[in-house]
Amino acid sequence: MGNTQKTRYIFVTGGVISGLGKGITAASIGAVLKARGIKVSMQKLDVYLNVDAGLLNPREHGECFVTKDGAETDLDLGHYERFLDEEFTSDSSVMSGRILLNLINAERSGYFRGDDVQIVPHLTSEIEKYVMKAGEGSDIHIVEIGGTVGDIESDAFLEAVRQMALNHPGRCAFVHVVYVPYISTSKEFKTKPAQNSMRDLRGIGIMPDIVAVRAEGPLPDYVRDKISLFGGLPKEAVVMLPNADTVYRVPRTLYDSGIGWIFFKKFGMTPKEPAMAKWDKLIEAATTKYKDTVRIGVIAKYLDNEDTYLSVIEALRAAAWHNQVNLAFDWVDAEKIEKHGAGSLSQYDGLLVPGGFGSRGLEGMVACARYAMDNQLPYLGICLGMQMAVVAAARKAGLEDAISSEVQPGAKHPVIYIMAGQEGKESTGGTLRLGNYPCVIQKGSLAEKVYGSTDIIERHRHRYEVNQKYTEYYEKAGLSLSGKSPNGKLVEMIEHTNHPYFIGTQAHPEFKSRPDRPHVLFDGLVKAAIVRQQKSATA
Repeated sequence: MGNTQKTRYIFVTGGVISGLGKGITAASIGAVLKARGIKVSMQKLDVYLNVDAGLLNPREHGECFVTKDGAETDLDLGHYERFLDEEFTSDSSVMSGRILLNLINAERSGYFRGDDVQIVPHLTSEIEKYVMKAGEGSDIHIVEIGGTVGDIESDAFLEAVRQMALNHPGRCAFVHVVYVPYISTSKEFKTKPAQNSMRDLRGIGIMPDIVAVRAEGPLPDYVRDKISLFGGLPKEAVVMLPNADTVYRVPRTLYDSGIGWIFFKKFGMTPKEPAMAKWDKLIEAATTKYKDTVRIGVIAKYLDNEDTYLSVIEALRAAAWHNQVNLAFDWVDAEKIEKHGAGSLSQYDGLLVPGGFGSRGLEGMVACARYAMDNQLPYLGICLGMQMAVVAAARKAGLEDAISSEVQPGAKHPVIYIMAGQEGKESTGGTLRLGNYPCVIQKGSLAEKVYGSTDIIERHRHRYEVNQKYTEYYEKAGLSLSGKSPNGKLVEMIEHTNHPYFIGTQAHPEFKSRPDRPHVLFDGLVKAAIVRQQKSATA
């Protein structure tokens, strides 16, 4: 494949507006390169002054994705992992606050020996170190820069990668993602905002090798002509990315555009023949209208931004495709269930209760778990969803004031309680059980049947645990603690022993699901939903 002694870098920037889909674009470029036999790594440089994404508001920023080593990251890491089918680490997610904190700590320790500490060269050099470390061992390292060109917060990152292009000639390429709006009154696409964005990028000293043009619909040829002319790059370096019927079509679109050869020519690389059959099969699965449809109710508490549950929904979709059924899911407001009861849940073939924090809506989630328990409705509880199922079981067994200490600190019967040693730290970051943890599954359990193993590893992001002091109540209600940590002290999985599919996990299995290989817990939920639907149809 040519000289692979040194890592090459592709930097993906965005212009005009935020939320363009830089993450999908970057991940799709990575997927196409990987299909060519190239070893690819990825990284997100985020402009927020937070140290990590753990305390970002999910209503504004979407889900907090967790890596196998416990890094709380931006949701784009989920795109990277799903598209490349790789597991990344904390090196792949860097926020401004993390770099600045390290720089300030170094200054306070005397590292700079009295020198002035400046944005250039100290901060920019530190950014370059993070990029190079994350790219070690890769043929090509793809770096997405958060924010939009022109934002004050992005300046240091853009200057850092501009310097990298100078320091490593022939090893850096730039992709700029822009938006072209459609003006309905004049019935035309306007390229002026994109032109301005490209001019801003050139003003920083960065000339894009490729411009990816996002739009709401198919773009006429004159858009490519204008972007090429005013951007100062050949037409073949302008790729059109109108809204697609599925995000998993984007790798195929990028491959068909031929932009890979622009990278290969610049980097002096000779790639292998592509293996795009996986993507063609996935596109077919994602866009086929199947004969049957399953309805899943997703009991949510963060309804302002659907990206809060992005990985959960992608895992559900993957399970539906795998089982060749259409997925119809509804967001069910947990607070409305709390006020009006769970009777409306009878319309669904299955329920999924995802994770979350805080006391709002928890009684609604308890009611949902109890409804699923009593009505043989397939149920998957993830993290908080598992915890509320435990509360529901304890109450069903007669412990009427069973509750989580997250809702009621100092409760008489905290069936869900704070981790040992974490008391008093509930409002700060860094107090969660994060990343991969092993679990030993009980032989003969539903969990063993679903996983096909008694030893598994799942990713976690939580603080509260199941209190085993009340095990007799759980068992009385038919709930089994079917998965525990190797030392038996922590409950990792629960299930109902007299139910077609009622299972909960303390972990977040959605982070390990893949579009062409759904996580077994989601696959099990969809399979059970299909069976319930078929029984209802013949009843």
